[in-house]
Amino acid sequence: MKTVIPFVKMVAAGNDFLLVDVLHHALQPLARRWPAVSRALCDRHQGIGADGLLVLERSRKASVRMRVFNSDGSEAQMCGNGARCVARLVSEWPARRRGLRISSPEVTIETAAGTLSAVVAKGRIRMRWPDPTDVRLDMTLTVNGEQLNAACVNTGVPHAVVSVSALETVDVNRVGRLLRHHEAFGPRGTNVDFIQTEARDPSRLRVRTYERGVEGETLACGTGVVASAAIHALQQDAAARQQRHANGRTRAYHVDVETRSGEVMTVALTVVAEGDGRRVRELTLDGTARHICDGVAQWPQR
Repeated sequence: MKTVIPFVKMVAAGNDFLLVDVLHHALQPLARRWPAVSRALCDRHQGIGADGLLVLERSRKASVRMRVFNSDGSEAQMCGNGARCVARLVSEWPARRRGLRISSPEVTIETAAGTLSAVVAKGRIRMRWPDPTDVRLDMTLTVNGEQLNAACVNTGVPHAVVSVSALETVDVNRVGRLLRHHEAFGPRGTNVDFIQTEARDPSRLRVRTYERGVEGETLACGTGVVASAAIHALQQDAAARQQRHANGRTRAYHVDVETRSGEVMTVALTVVAEGDGRRVRELTLDGTARHICDGVAQWPQR
């Protein structure tokens, strides 16, 4: 006997995912086996192929609960591009399936890192993000005997952000792997984003990301885009305040972030001065997500 797993494959900014709906499909035999299922189905040579598996469950406080399993089987607290795929999928469910807490075009998604809300309109998804935490702008790390300046922030999952002058020449997999496992980020490690500011437009970035759990560079990372924009805005704000170009306690920023896939996502946020420090508030991520295909996979019952 085998368990049949209906899935939807979707992509956002080059990040592809397999979405499995357990609200409306009886998949209880797999409740403890999602890590193994993710490893098998996400394998690009012997499976379907994807960056991750998203399991949609019933939520008592949101439209849906999203669990995120990386392609290596590890479970992540959050996935920004995955959440945008979920928001689009759920917004398109027929009314009889949408059930308790969905009021189109807004979708709320419960994650282990907090609840997200998204507005879906004309193929674009604007997602409201929880405030970033654990911000550090002044880290100096030793990597292979060389010192490297970095910043870090948690945007649902931890990210290290490194500014570079020539993004295309960065060995993302080699340096990213070293930083991902750096002792400064504890036993669980971090994702790593390399960013370059456009010389003619300081509100535009390009980013390449090494993703923990995928263990390599991906075409995009939603939490990484948010992390990159947040660190960039904080650094810009610090420079403006130092030069006394900033008035008041709040400043609004819009940052266009181009990912490795070529897609540009827009992050809007407000930097708020609080005492001697500053925090990021009112953060949104705007981008697209699209459907690739529907399918079924089979999993042996043991």
